[in-house]
Amino acid sequence: MAERILGVDPGFGRTGWGVIEKSGGGDWWAVAWGCIETSAADPFANRLYELHEKLKLIIKKYKPASVAVEDLFFAKNVKTAMKVGQARGVILLTIKELGLSLNEFTPLQIKQAVTGYGRAEKGQMQKMVGMLLKIKNKITPDDAADALAAALTGGVSMRFLRRCGGSENSG
Repeated sequence: MAERILGVDPGFGRTGWGVIEKSGGGDWWAVAWGCIETSAADPFANRLYELHEKLKLIIKKYKPASVAVEDLFFAKNVKTAMKVGQARGVILLTIKELGLSLNEFTPLQIKQAVTGYGRAEKGQMQKMVGMLLKIKNKITPDDAADALAAALTGGVSMRFLRRCGGSENSG
Protein backbone atom coordinates (compact mmCIF):
# COMPACT_ATOMS: atom_id res chain seq x y z
CA MET A 1 0.00 0.00 0.00
CA ALA A 2 1.28 3.46 -0.89
CA GLU A 3 2.26 5.91 1.83
CA ARG A 4 1.26 9.52 1.21
CA ILE A 5 2.43 12.56 3.19
CA LEU A 6 1.41 16.20 2.94
CA GLY A 7 4.05 18.77 3.82
CA VAL A 8 3.06 22.32 4.78
CA ASP A 9 5.18 25.48 4.96
CA PRO A 10 2.94 27.89 6.91
CA GLY A 11 2.28 31.49 6.03
CA PHE A 12 -0.69 33.80 5.94
CA GLY A 13 -0.08 35.39 2.53
CA ARG A 14 1.28 32.23 0.99
CA THR A 15 1.28 28.72 2.46
CA GLY A 16 3.31 26.14 0.58
CA TRP A 17 2.07 22.57 0.31
CA GLY A 18 3.47 19.41 -1.25
CA VAL A 19 2.28 15.82 -1.42
CA ILE A 20 4.73 12.93 -1.71
CA GLU A 21 4.15 9.21 -2.00
CA LYS A 22 6.07 5.99 -1.66
CA SER A 23 4.81 2.56 -2.61
CA GLY A 24 6.30 -0.85 -1.99
CA GLY A 25 9.48 0.26 -0.24
CA GLY A 26 10.70 2.37 -3.16
CA ASP A 27 11.75 5.98 -3.36
CA TRP A 28 9.55 8.94 -2.55
CA TRP A 29 8.12 10.85 -5.50
CA ALA A 30 6.17 14.10 -5.74
CA VAL A 31 2.45 13.79 -6.40
CA ALA A 32 1.60 17.51 -6.45
CA TRP A 33 2.67 20.82 -4.95
CA GLY A 34 1.67 24.44 -4.89
CA CYS A 35 0.70 27.38 -2.71
CA ILE A 36 -2.41 28.59 -1.02
CA GLU A 37 -2.41 32.35 -1.54
CA THR A 38 -4.62 34.87 0.18
CA SER A 39 -5.13 38.51 -0.74
CA ALA A 40 -3.64 41.27 1.40
CA ALA A 41 -6.77 43.28 0.52
CA ASP A 42 -8.95 40.88 2.53
CA PRO A 43 -9.47 41.14 6.30
CA PHE A 44 -7.03 38.90 8.19
CA ALA A 45 -9.78 36.68 9.66
CA ASN A 46 -11.09 36.05 6.14
CA ARG A 47 -7.60 35.09 4.99
CA LEU A 48 -7.32 32.56 7.84
CA TYR A 49 -10.72 31.10 6.93
CA GLU A 50 -9.69 30.87 3.26
CA LEU A 51 -6.49 29.06 4.31
CA HIS A 52 -8.58 26.61 6.36
CA GLU A 53 -11.01 25.91 3.51
CA LYS A 54 -8.34 25.51 0.81
CA LEU A 55 -6.22 23.23 3.01
CA LYS A 56 -9.27 21.03 3.62
CA LEU A 57 -9.78 20.74 -0.15
CA ILE A 58 -6.14 19.73 -0.68
CA ILE A 59 -6.36 17.11 2.08
CA LYS A 60 -9.63 15.72 0.72
CA LYS A 61 -8.25 15.61 -2.84
CA TYR A 62 -4.88 13.96 -2.09
CA LYS A 63 -5.85 11.92 1.00
CA PRO A 64 -2.52 11.92 2.87
CA ALA A 65 -2.01 9.50 5.75
CA SER A 66 -0.07 12.12 7.71
CA VAL A 67 1.03 15.72 7.60
CA ALA A 68 4.44 17.29 8.29
CA VAL A 69 4.35 20.99 9.19
CA GLU A 70 7.31 23.32 9.44
CA ASP A 71 7.51 24.90 12.86
CA LEU A 72 7.95 28.64 13.27
CA PHE A 73 11.58 29.06 14.21
CA PHE A 74 12.18 32.78 14.61
CA ALA A 75 11.18 36.04 13.03
CA LYS A 76 12.69 39.48 13.04
CA ASN A 77 9.29 41.13 12.69
CA VAL A 78 7.08 40.33 15.71
CA LYS A 79 3.86 41.35 13.94
CA THR A 80 4.61 39.01 11.03
CA ALA A 81 5.59 36.19 13.40
CA MET A 82 2.28 36.53 15.24
CA LYS A 83 0.30 36.36 11.99
CA VAL A 84 2.27 33.32 10.80
CA GLY A 85 1.68 31.76 14.23
CA GLN A 86 -2.04 32.30 13.83
CA ALA A 87 -1.92 30.74 10.36
CA ARG A 88 -0.05 27.75 11.84
CA GLY A 89 -2.81 27.42 14.41
CA VAL A 90 -5.42 27.27 11.66
CA ILE A 91 -3.31 24.70 9.79
CA LEU A 92 -2.86 22.50 12.88
CA LEU A 93 -6.56 22.72 13.72
CA THR A 94 -7.52 21.76 10.16
CA ILE A 95 -5.21 18.72 10.27
CA LYS A 96 -6.56 17.53 13.61
CA GLU A 97 -10.17 18.28 12.57
CA LEU A 98 -9.71 15.87 9.66
CA GLY A 99 -8.19 13.21 11.92
CA LEU A 100 -4.71 13.10 10.40
CA SER A 101 -1.50 12.33 12.25
CA LEU A 102 0.80 15.31 12.57
CA ASN A 103 4.54 15.83 12.85
CA GLU A 104 6.14 19.24 13.33
CA PHE A 105 9.74 19.98 12.39
CA THR A 106 11.98 23.01 12.82
CA PRO A 107 13.73 24.39 9.73
CA LEU A 108 17.00 23.02 11.19
CA GLN A 109 15.53 19.50 11.44
CA ILE A 110 14.21 19.69 7.88
CA LYS A 111 17.55 20.85 6.49
CA GLN A 112 19.33 18.10 8.42
CA ALA A 113 16.96 15.40 7.15
CA VAL A 114 17.03 16.52 3.51
CA THR A 115 20.68 17.57 3.03
CA GLY A 116 22.47 16.13 6.04
CA TYR A 117 23.49 19.67 7.00
CA GLY A 118 21.34 21.79 9.32
CA ARG A 119 22.61 25.09 7.93
CA ALA A 120 22.01 24.34 4.24
CA GLU A 121 21.03 27.30 2.10
CA LYS A 122 17.73 27.58 0.24
CA GLY A 123 19.32 26.79 -3.14
CA GLN A 124 20.96 23.63 -1.76
CA MET A 125 17.65 22.57 -0.26
CA GLN A 126 15.77 23.04 -3.52
CA LYS A 127 18.34 21.05 -5.48
CA MET A 128 18.31 18.19 -2.99
CA VAL A 129 14.50 18.07 -2.81
CA GLY A 130 14.39 17.96 -6.61
CA MET A 131 16.98 15.17 -6.71
CA LEU A 132 15.28 13.09 -4.00
CA LEU A 133 11.86 13.44 -5.63
CA LYS A 134 13.17 13.17 -9.21
CA ILE A 135 11.81 16.57 -10.22
CA LYS A 136 13.81 17.82 -13.19
CA ASN A 137 12.83 21.52 -13.18
CA LYS A 138 13.32 24.02 -10.37
CA ILE A 139 10.49 23.71 -7.87
CA THR A 140 8.53 26.93 -7.70
CA PRO A 141 7.45 28.76 -5.71
CA ASP A 142 9.99 28.44 -2.88
CA ASP A 143 7.21 27.84 -0.36
CA ALA A 144 6.16 24.69 -2.24
CA ALA A 145 9.77 23.42 -2.25
CA ASP A 146 9.91 24.02 1.51
CA ALA A 147 6.66 22.08 1.94
CA LEU A 148 8.03 19.14 -0.09
CA ALA A 149 11.12 19.21 2.15
CA ALA A 150 8.87 19.04 5.23
CA ALA A 151 7.02 16.07 3.70
CA LEU A 152 10.33 14.28 3.03
CA THR A 153 11.33 14.90 6.63
CA GLY A 154 8.03 13.38 7.69
CA GLY A 155 8.80 10.32 5.58
CA VAL A 156 12.27 9.91 7.05
CA SER A 157 10.96 10.31 10.58
CA MET A 158 8.11 7.81 10.02
CA ARG A 159 10.60 5.17 8.99
CA PHE A 160 12.79 5.94 12.00
CA LEU A 161 9.87 5.90 14.45
CA ARG A 162 8.66 2.55 13.12
CA ARG A 163 12.13 1.02 13.58
CA CYS A 164 12.40 2.41 17.10
CA GLY A 165 8.87 1.48 18.11
CA GLY A 166 8.00 5.13 18.76
CA SER A 167 4.92 7.03 17.75
CA GLU A 168 4.35 10.15 15.76
CA ASN A 169 3.87 13.53 17.41
CA SER A 170 0.13 13.93 17.56
CA GLY A 171 0.30 17.56 18.61
